[in-house]
Amino acid sequence: MSTILIKNAQVVNEGEIKAKDIFIKNGRIEQIAPVIDAKADREINAEGLHLLPGLIDDQVHFREPGLTYKADIATESRAAVAGGTTSFMEMPNTVPNALTQKLLQDKYDIGQDSSLANYSFFMGASNDNLDEMLKTNPRDVCGIKVFMGSSTGNMLVDSETALSNIFQNAPTLVATHCEDEATVRANFAAYKDKYGDQVTIDMHPLIRSEEACYLSSSKAVELARKYNTRLHILHISTGKETHLFQNDIPLEQKRITAEACVHHLWFSDQDYASKGNFIKWNPAVKTAADREEIWRAVLDGRIDVIATDHAPHTFEEKSEPYLQAPSGGPLVQHALLALLDKVAEGQLTLEQLVQKTAHNTARCFQVEQRGFIREGYWADLVLVDLNKPYAVTKENILSKCKWSPFEGHTFGSTIEHTIVSGNIAYSDGKIIEVGSGHRLLFDR
Repeated sequence: MSTILIKNAQVVNEGEIKAKDIFIKNGRIEQIAPVIDAKADREINAEGLHLLPGLIDDQVHFREPGLTYKADIATESRAAVAGGTTSFMEMPNTVPNALTQKLLQDKYDIGQDSSLANYSFFMGASNDNLDEMLKTNPRDVCGIKVFMGSSTGNMLVDSETALSNIFQNAPTLVATHCEDEATVRANFAAYKDKYGDQVTIDMHPLIRSEEACYLSSSKAVELARKYNTRLHILHISTGKETHLFQNDIPLEQKRITAEACVHHLWFSDQDYASKGNFIKWNPAVKTAADREEIWRAVLDGRIDVIATDHAPHTFEEKSEPYLQAPSGGPLVQHALLALLDKVAEGQLTLEQLVQKTAHNTARCFQVEQRGFIREGYWADLVLVDLNKPYAVTKENILSKCKWSPFEGHTFGSTIEHTIVSGNIAYSDGKIIEVGSGHRLLFDR
């Protein structure tokens, strides 16, 4: 493993931006100082660049095993690294679903063999796998995933007994997808009765409605309070839900936390006219007013983390009529660039971006020695040029599906280098094959 010296970087870390040098040795940050005079195998002149902790994405769907015609851990981890995401936590709704410890271990084996980024995988919960769930090791598994609304993979947990058992007994953090199934089904039946096969994408946020989201999220919060569960609610899509969460206590003391996703912070229902099914997600992209309230909650601390819910489908699948097109889309390669555009617009600061995409994710999940630029921590870093535009084209999309909702957009910033566990894995527009990332560990 080579040594790396980063010179003259504007280091964005723990609420401040300062010019510093960084010396990396044996995969870790050995020294941080205003000036470091040391010999290194590789020296990077970071004059004019900003150095951020690599993003930790707590919600991705990389489709392996079983759905590898859409994506796989090798391709999507490379897209992540090209986008400045150095660590990911992947969901269990693959084929087969990761509902046993053996099936979960199979995914870790694939990650060890093929992931360029650092990795962790959620254990899936079902109506009847409590015994397997209880075997989950909090030290080396990011959490338990519960689908309290059905989405891709049909892992719905709708048994009241199962939900109570999961919330009462889960050995680690419980992450939930919250949409009330009965409400969604009733809404869908009503639109189907009225429009038949002519149900269209603009009806998606009315079918997967604010009411459906709030009913399920408030139920999850109620269960968590009853059983003192460590709950993390994923992809908040409505303004109403944001008021379920606190901002008056430190993050480390919270038992209930929340995540917002890039697409709910960028798009609104006004974009269905131009983007169609290519911004069809569950939960749905909703109104501009919802988007603005989600932003307020991100900035005032009610929402703790920003992630992607990266979930590729093929271009052909997304091109089907609304009723046939699946929900989800690729985001890991462009999430940081999208958020940097929002920094340029004055929507948030660089310090807040780093807090919500790295520091707080590490705090929420108690990730061991990652998510901060600190001496002794693993060197998971991204260097960005805030003044160099980057145009998204089909040719530079690395996700296996080869499309993006940002295709044709020119971002204001460019990712110059990404360092994963002390190895330069992306540089000057090219992936560098330096072996696999590391399995994430957790201070639990």
